[in-house]
Amino acid sequence: MKLIAGYPFSLIRYGLPFNYPLLDADIATDVVIIGGGISGALMAYHLLKENIDCIVIDGRTIGLGSTCASTSLLQYEIDTPLSELEKKIGKNSAVTAYKLCGDAIDKLGEISEKIGLNEFERKESLFYAEFKKDDAFLKKEYQVRKENGFDVQLLDETAIQSSFHFKSSSAILSAKAAQTNAYCYTHALLQYSIKNNLRVFDRTRAEKITDGPKGINIKTNRGNSIKAKKIIYANGYEAVGYINKKIVDLTSTYAVCSEQLTDEMIRMSKNALLWSTGDPYLYMRLTEDNRILIGGKDEKYNNPVKRDKVIEKKSRQLVSEFKKMFPGAEFIPEFSWAGTFGSTKDGLPYIGKYKKAGNSYFALGFGGNGITFSLIAAEILSNELKGKSKITNIFSFDR
Repeated sequence: MKLIAGYPFSLIRYGLPFNYPLLDADIATDVVIIGGGISGALMAYHLLKENIDCIVIDGRTIGLGSTCASTSLLQYEIDTPLSELEKKIGKNSAVTAYKLCGDAIDKLGEISEKIGLNEFERKESLFYAEFKKDDAFLKKEYQVRKENGFDVQLLDETAIQSSFHFKSSSAILSAKAAQTNAYCYTHALLQYSIKNNLRVFDRTRAEKITDGPKGINIKTNRGNSIKAKKIIYANGYEAVGYINKKIVDLTSTYAVCSEQLTDEMIRMSKNALLWSTGDPYLYMRLTEDNRILIGGKDEKYNNPVKRDKVIEKKSRQLVSEFKKMFPGAEFIPEFSWAGTFGSTKDGLPYIGKYKKAGNSYFALGFGGNGITFSLIAAEILSNELKGKSKITNIFSFDR
């Protein structure tokens, strides 16, 4: 599956920082992780913490799937608002899911310090009304979050204009959020883990996977064999091919990044991630080197040819939306790209076994919270394989 197109900012800026070998011999391990993006890297890190021997394989060069196209906003807010998620899965489960995402942000910050990653910044998150009619919804959402202990404020038009320099009738300001660079984070994690005996192979595609009573056997594209006790699929949307029921809707999403700006040229707040109540929603942030990054304008198709033809058009639309919010602000687009994005019925990931039998596990962090979901999946599955805890039903295939 062709997951991205165009010129993702992270890939252009950082290039290919490390080389990884392809697998050219037979190999054995306790756990084989399919997918060398941010999900697979976090999974390997946590398995090694539990002293579980593992390897990572990826059919592409490391990081060149969805990871390099990620806009890397870290929020506890799930694509499904808390007030709506409660109706879908119950209050306790909904609040638990939101709090797990909040905890994941803190843990991602702790890991970034441990592995020496500089690209992690604490931020606030502003969820603003795209239309006046959204005020009632935001007030209800604010009340539900406040009642459940989330650090939020409900802002009116005056406060938004004063602090964030654009017009909106209302917004929820969340104290906890962050931003990172998923591409750099992935490489930093893998390099750290390699020093702790992780083996990583890219350009190594699993052509045939057999999950039998004696464990996992994989035949690669070069004819080599991988034997393992367990397999974890951390390859995102491509893992859908191993599941014979519909769990995700694939969508085309777009992003654009500006030329580097001086401090005087920046009109938007440097301290907050912005995202709207629209459907699809618009979101934006400032990069660490003073570029404005905007994403959105999703389309409900996943045809790569159709998706890629409109990158330039979608880029213009995103820039236009920014200039409507910040009249007179300068935004000269430099990089634009498209990617495949997935959404689930409740906005939650799928983590755990697809079938009760077998040795296969899945860490599928669909939606706008892919990175925080990946951290949650890594904790859940590493604990499960170590026998420490059972997988929560909140993210199971049977929910």
